[in-house]
Amino acid sequence: MAALGQAHVEGTPQGDAWWIQVIPVIVGLGGFGVYATFRAFEGAYFQWGPYLSPFYSPLIDVHHHYWPFSPALLILAAPLGFPITCYYYRKAYYRAFFLDPPGCAVPEKTGRRYGGETKFPFILQNAHRYFMYLAVVFLSFLWYDAVRSFFFENGFGIGVGSIVLLVNIILLTLYLFSCHSLRHLLGGKLDCFSCVNFGGPRHSSWRGLSAMNEHHMLFAWMSLLSVGFADFYVRLVSSGAIRDLRLL
Repeated sequence: MAALGQAHVEGTPQGDAWWIQVIPVIVGLGGFGVYATFRAFEGAYFQWGPYLSPFYSPLIDVHHHYWPFSPALLILAAPLGFPITCYYYRKAYYRAFFLDPPGCAVPEKTGRRYGGETKFPFILQNAHRYFMYLAVVFLSFLWYDAVRSFFFENGFGIGVGSIVLLVNIILLTLYLFSCHSLRHLLGGKLDCFSCVNFGGPRHSSWRGLSAMNEHHMLFAWMSLLSVGFADFYVRLVSSGAIRDLRLL
């Protein structure tokens, strides 16, 4: 009975503080959005030595032969489309910024009708699986950048920036591999693994991705912080605010 009573109180306007879960999301996603927008339009301090900011990878028309604005704006939509349409992030920013709904069992604003994701612009959320395919392409560029960050003018080396970029791409890869759509693609839509080609490997992959999917929210936040910090570190080094420490 106590558990039932507690479940009734949690997530309702009667006495609980459901907004405590909303504030960190507003601060985290809102802060990242402001910083990422500033950096995308800044168009400077995105490269130093073998380090390239993940916001600008792949680097296109850096000398402005065909594009007069920041090169980040040429590729921004593709890598951003994946997290924006992510199932977890949808829940997070729907609640935090739209209060739709603000929490479990918390009623929406009176008179508001549920429209789902059938009207523009929310119908674009259904393109998540296609943004996932693009994310795989961009991850390959970021893996190349991470490996390249270990090769300086005088040969192989390890700098703090090399570690930062490597940790970032690992976390981004974990975020992608824990994606609901990738799990569904490899086996989530099957009722019988033994009835299809490569059923055994697909079942093993599906089980592994399912285990990772349980931590999708954690990987989402860790990768969000890491990609922001990776860009921030490259900016600091590129602008001369700090010096990159060579570990080897």
